[in-house]
Amino acid sequence: MSVFSKYGVLLVSFLVWFSSQFVSAQILNKPEAADNPNLPGNSAWTAACASENFNEYFVNFTWTPPPVNPENEFILELSDANGDFSNPTTLTTVDDQNNVFDFDFSFALPETTRGDGYRFRVRSTSPELTSPVSDPYPMYYIGYRDPILISKDRNGEIPSGGQIQVCNGESLALGTHNVDNPENYEYNWYNNGALLSERSSLIEITDPGLYYVEIDYGASCSGSANTLSNTVEVIFVDALNVSISASTSTNICNGETVDLVASVDDPNLFYTWYQDGQAVTARILGLSTYTVDSSTAGFDGQYYVEVQGNNPCIEQSNNVEITDAGTFDVTNDQELNLVLLPGQTRTLSVSSTATNPTYQWYKDGVALTGETNQSLEVTEAGDYYVTMTQGGACSNSQVDSETYVVVTPDSFELLIEYATSYAPCANADVTLNLLQINALFSAQSPIDVTNDLINDFSYQWTLDGNIIVGETSSSLMIVGNTNNGDYELTATLGSFTPISNTLSVELTDNSSFSISSDGTALCFNQTLTVTSDQTLANEVFEWTQNGVPINNTDESITVSEPGIYQLVVESNSCPSISNTIEITPFDDSGVTIDVEEEFLLVEGTSVIVTAEGAETYEWYDESNNLISSEATASISLAGTYLLIASLDNCSVTRTFTAIYRDEFEVPNVITVNGDGINDLWLLPNIYSGNPNVKVTIFDAAGNQIFQQVNYQNNWPESNTQFTKQNMIFYYNIKESGTTVKQGTITVIK
Repeated sequence: MSVFSKYGVLLVSFLVWFSSQFVSAQILNKPEAADNPNLPGNSAWTAACASENFNEYFVNFTWTPPPVNPENEFILELSDANGDFSNPTTLTTVDDQNNVFDFDFSFALPETTRGDGYRFRVRSTSPELTSPVSDPYPMYYIGYRDPILISKDRNGEIPSGGQIQVCNGESLALGTHNVDNPENYEYNWYNNGALLSERSSLIEITDPGLYYVEIDYGASCSGSANTLSNTVEVIFVDALNVSISASTSTNICNGETVDLVASVDDPNLFYTWYQDGQAVTARILGLSTYTVDSSTAGFDGQYYVEVQGNNPCIEQSNNVEITDAGTFDVTNDQELNLVLLPGQTRTLSVSSTATNPTYQWYKDGVALTGETNQSLEVTEAGDYYVTMTQGGACSNSQVDSETYVVVTPDSFELLIEYATSYAPCANADVTLNLLQINALFSAQSPIDVTNDLINDFSYQWTLDGNIIVGETSSSLMIVGNTNNGDYELTATLGSFTPISNTLSVELTDNSSFSISSDGTALCFNQTLTVTSDQTLANEVFEWTQNGVPINNTDESITVSEPGIYQLVVESNSCPSISNTIEITPFDDSGVTIDVEEEFLLVEGTSVIVTAEGAETYEWYDESNNLISSEATASISLAGTYLLIASLDNCSVTRTFTAIYRDEFEVPNVITVNGDGINDLWLLPNIYSGNPNVKVTIFDAAGNQIFQQVNYQNNWPESNTQFTKQNMIFYYNIKESGTTVKQGTITVIK
């Protein structure tokens, strides 16, 4: 080695030592905007206006020695638009500038970048340091850079001449219609050149003026984006406030007229008159008056007028109601379809809102002489109605009532029904009821006359064709399966004796029975007995397993297989079904003890072992001595123990073994000759890898040379030196602060 090389090495060593003594840490300086070497010119950028066509920017970063660690990375981070680094964006990371104290980062703007207050900072990872933040910069990613088109409700239709007229009281919205995902941007709206406060792509217009919009890319970037829209002129049209009034009374008689007059009479306006929402005139210039003529059928109703000028605004007036003074109501007092039985008399009558009315009754379209009262007595079949004439004003107004149809039946039909919920063999009782009485005719459809005649007929219920004594009402309640059969109802009125439809009734036995078992769980080679709580003598019955018949002779059954068991007893065509009993294989998984099959026991102490899930418990030690008959047992001696528990008449056994902790050996000799055998001081698992255990080792002079919590079987360490043969060390093992083992370790080289 030359003298220069020798002293050069010494100089470098001295500089490294000097740096370590007098330089405490690196200093990261704030990043600054830098020139883009790929573009002409030589000046740093002041605002970033990126797009899909250009997105390359540089910032300069400087820092001071000492050098960073070889694994270090420099990370360029970007704040949010307000300069906040709570959730920074990583722009780029470099790992090849650890010996360069002045370099440039190259980065591209994220497409979501839009704002005037972005800042940069630089982080190093080894050591972990963060630079001061940079000055704020306007930064925008220009995602859309074409002229915007705006239209009404952004419907895509550019208004003719760039003008939109808004009628008084109407609303107008202007919005962009050619910008994809318009909600991703903020906008600058202008009215007559003045900037508005609205920032969205769709705004409500409340003032007239010239409107246009651009995407807000900030003062530095908006111009280069060229998004300024077309201009729309909004004009508000003043209201005419048109109304209509009637020239005379609006309640008129037949033959009278009334003029409806619009408050605005202008020959240059178009008028359209409406009645009840339907146009009664065409759209006519200057038609400011409309005449309502009561001679026209259906003249009464709600009238209004629509008025329109040379703009698109249409105004609608108030409503004026024209009523018919001669209108009145006629109401039939009885049902329109009436059945007249031989010898009966029916009274027909009407009610009316007419003033001083007069009456004339008709039968089959022919006036009945002298029948000019409000009511009429009828003794013959036919179609009857009355014509009413109002007295006083509008005296020529007439109204016909609805027609009464009076008929004489050829026969009657009775319909009965189940009046309560019913299903065969599912009910213990049911009520039958008369549903409907129909009058039958040869020349017309049946007529429901239930309300008229239900109280005029007399009734008799029958079961299987036999009279049921005392059951003479229109309903019948049936209880018990001894009354099962076919039911009918016979009704009588004069010479008519109709018989109803037939209803079949199948009721279940009202008595109840249940089955029980001497257990629900089957142990190994065990059987169970299932019995009924009532005698089955003289009964027809069937035992079932999972719905399949298995026995129809024995009043109790012996069960040796799992399944769902049930008893079915036949009674008057309807079976009576018992409750179900589910027999399952015995499951002993619910019987548990709270210790492992082997657990450690400190000699001289005891552990309470607890069992759960059984009905009775017996604990036995290794000599088969009963030590407890409770759910718990106290274990103080090492050995194997047996638990015999009972559940559902079945026995369950559990065994476990208690082992003294001192039976685990701690080695007292290790060899460190590098042969891979006994080179390390290996502790049993109860001590090693235990976060509650602390291991301390001392040399022969009592100096602590090693201490570790959660010992990893890693002593001696690679840098531990042994200066002589057969060195003796002392160890202490503590668990949760208490010494559990201590002794010596002999190290043989």
